[in-house]
Order: sequence, then C-alpha cells, then structure tokens
Amino acid sequence: MTIDRRSALKAAALAALAPKTAQAASAPRGFDRQAVPDLGNGTFLNPVLSGDRPDPAVLKDGADYYMTFSSFDAYPGLTIWHSRDLVNWQPRKPALFKNIGSVWAVSLAKHGHRYFLYIPVKAAQNDIFVIHADHIDGPWSEPVSLGLHAHIDPCHAVGEDGSRWLFLSGGDRVRLADDGLSVVGAVEHVYDPWRYPDTWDVEGFSPEGPKILFHDGWFHMFTAVGGTAGPPTGHMVIAARSRSIHGPWQHHPDNPLVRTTSDSEAWWCRGHATIIDGPDGSWWALYHGYRAHFWTLGRQCLLDRVVWGKDGWPRMIGGDLSRPLPKPRGGMALPHGMALSDDFASPLALGSKWTFFRPAPDEEQRVRVEAGTLHLTAKGAAPSSGSPLLLTAGDTSYQFQCDIEIDAGATAGLVLFYDDKLYAGLGFDAERIVTHQYGIERGRPAHAYGQRLSLRITNRRHIVAIHISGDGGQTWKRFDRGMEVSGYHHNVRGGFLALKPGLYAAGQGEARFRNFRYSALDD
Repeated sequence: MTIDRRSALKAAALAALAPKTAQAASAPRGFDRQAVPDLGNGTFLNPVLSGDRPDPAVLKDGADYYMTFSSFDAYPGLTIWHSRDLVNWQPRKPALFKNIGSVWAVSLAKHGHRYFLYIPVKAAQNDIFVIHADHIDGPWSEPVSLGLHAHIDPCHAVGEDGSRWLFLSGGDRVRLADDGLSVVGAVEHVYDPWRYPDTWDVEGFSPEGPKILFHDGWFHMFTAVGGTAGPPTGHMVIAARSRSIHGPWQHHPDNPLVRTTSDSEAWWCRGHATIIDGPDGSWWALYHGYRAHFWTLGRQCLLDRVVWGKDGWPRMIGGDLSRPLPKPRGGMALPHGMALSDDFASPLALGSKWTFFRPAPDEEQRVRVEAGTLHLTAKGAAPSSGSPLLLTAGDTSYQFQCDIEIDAGATAGLVLFYDDKLYAGLGFDAERIVTHQYGIERGRPAHAYGQRLSLRITNRRHIVAIHISGDGGQTWKRFDRGMEVSGYHHNVRGGFLALKPGLYAAGQGEARFRNFRYSALDD
C-alpha cells in the first residue's frame, strides 16, 4: 500500500469518527489559565499533557492509568501521573529522589502485585537501574544497577511462558530474573527494525523506545526510529509482530504507523508510542511530539486514535492531531493538571511541581517553606552553578512573577532555563541588577531598590519582556533589555531538554521568595 493511499484511508477514518459539531481547535482554560485538553463536548484537543513530557511510559492498572516521563537532570524525578479516561491527568508523587544521572526513557510495569520502574541513565558510566514499590505512590526502593551499560530505553515484557524480559534499544533484549531485580544471561539481538527510504529527512536511524503489547494472540513491538529531534519529519513509529516473545518478528505492512511528513503540520517529530486500550474498549496511542515552531517547550504528550484492521494490525488514524478528536467513553474525568502558582503556604511540592536542576545529594536541605515564604539557601555564583528551582510550562505565551528578598551577599532572580549553559532572565544583589542572557551574566547596572525587589518575566511566543517593581508589585517598570529565546532548545544546544521558568539563589546567605504567580496568556 502506498503512503498516499494510507494517508487517504486515515483521513477518511478520522472524518467518520469526528463529531458532527466539532468545536473549534481552541482549548478551554484550567489552573492559571493553562490550556486543558478536554473540550467538554465529548472531544479533546492535543496535547493531553503539555510542556516537556518526553518518552511516555504508560501502565493500565484496572480502571486506572499511570504515566511517567523522562526527567533527565530534574530531581526529584519520575513523577507519576494518574488518569481514568486517558485525557485528563493529575500528578501524584515522584518515584526517584536519588540523583543517579540524567534519566532517559523508562519502563513502568506491574508484575503480580508489585510496581517496577526500569530507569536508563546517562552518567559517568551509563546504566539501567530498577526500583520497585508495592503501591504506585511508593515508597519506592533504592535504585539497583542492572549492569547494562550499552543500551537505553528498556521495556518490561512477559513471554507466553511467563519469562520476564527487558527489550532494549537497537532491537536487543535481555532476560530478567523471576523477581525482576537482576538480569540473567547476556544481551541478545532479536529484531532488525524496518528502515525508511534514504530520501527522507531524519536525524538518524536510532531504533529506540521499544514497547511490547500482547493482543489477540500476537506480540506487537512498537519502535521509534528516525531520531528524536533534528528535522521535523525525522521521528516516527514503526511496528512488528510475532506469535512468540522469542520471535521471529515480521514488519507491519504499512510502516511507519505515524510520522510528520511536512513542517506545515501541527506536531513535529512524533514517536515513542505506547498502544493501550481505553475505558470503553477503544484503542489509543500515547506518544510525544514537538509543537510546530516551539522546540523550546520540549516534547509534549499526544493521544492518537488506533483501530485494528481485519488483518490483525493496528493503525493510527488521528492525522496531524491539529483538530479535536472524540474522547474515549467512560472513565471518570479527573481535574486536569495543576496550578503552577505557589503561595508557599504548604510544603514545597518537590517533584510533582518544582524540581532542582542537576542537584547535589543534599539539595533538598536548601529549601524551607514557612509562613508563606520559600527560603532558599544560596548556591554557586549564578544560575549555571546554583541548581535553580524550575517548573514545566506548556503554554506558548505566559508570564510569571515573584516578590524576592535577599540577604546581603546573595543574588537571586527569575530565569528561563534550558540548562547550565543556556538560560535567560534577571537577578539582583543589594547593589546591582544582573542580566542573564545566552547563558552568561551580562549587564550589571546599579539599582536603588536595596534587598527587596519584585520581578516579572513575560514570554510571549519567545519574545521576552522583563518588569521590575520596588513596591511589591503595585507599580511596574519595564527593564530596558528585551530578549528572544526561540533558539534555546535541543537542536541548538543538545540535551533533549526544554526551556523552563524558575527561580534561583546564588552567592552567600539565602533568598526569600513570596507570592509566586504564573499565568498563561492569549497569543
């Protein structure tokens, strides 16, 4: 079947599924005016989880769905999200507190009555770790090394004979012990992934992110190829199947199942899919993709409709995901997302909301919340060395502000932070304003505000304006340096991260933050 023919069939199937009175492709607003996916009329609009939500690992556990994502250098990491309908998601608790390296695509599984997370990390020595818990909210065990130093993207799978396996990048796999906490034997190569035409614009072959599904007598393997970022047309989903977990594997006749074919589409670099059944028995794929022209927001979590053909193969029919799709029926709709604003009236939501960038083992000791104030001990000389506290924002336009008080000798401020080499924002000490741009500290003009200052950063489709206030936010003055941050992303810097709003404290002593406010803006 030709690619053009498959596209036409997908479009026809989507038209048949679309509601007769489809709402315009604009989402309602939730916490802090953030867009929510559920349109309230039986349809939803992607993404189902906005912001940096790469490499979704999904588990269906009875009527509950759980999902987590690559957390890279953010700690606490691997926050578990919960849904009953695949569209509305709420954060629960982080599963990983010990910094074991940059966390890449994990596998979330349940075997018997125990939950498992298999965690690949990029560190001084790459490895795959396992943690486990008897409840999805933990407590999770300490990480145990599996000694797998040459692979990423594990996927837990159980064979027809009850054997346990990790499928790995590159078409390899390794057997697990019966308890799932160690490997048995050597890694073996079991699958040669389908290859795309060499005329396609991709980042690289990079077969990764295998996901195994047993359905109707077949083991189905879904793999990402084409690279994670790079050209918008690079990432894609391919599939293969076998009657046995041991192979042989046959390629899907219509590979790839999903791929961005033009930069005019709404979502770029779509891949890393998990196929799962909805509460009504319908089938869906959860995968990630970049919003067109917004590499800075990272890979966001997308929900695509799946149908099973008479030939027993699955096909994704959501098109470019720019239009509303019918929701799965049934399943209780939970309140979606969370507020990013914080009045610091309760313990800091570390992991589920705030995360440290590349923290030291004792990083949490820097934080104390008391009487509506976040006390943050200063660290390093600037955001680059100060492990800032960050949030994941999913809006194309937003602003955030905070009242800040510093000790003499401290520097503090607000940032848009990609990593320790690329960030922007504004800070101050008792005498000077500090401009952060291109990941360096630039202007240091004197100011007359002393040790208290309110800062506000507005990011409107990558155009950044900064305002300052010396009277607690009653009146604002625009700072005289604007910025443009569309290049603060992976294709420029590498690292697979996203540009995140946050705050930092450097130098000596501490900084005190009050009335942190986030608000999504209309474009």
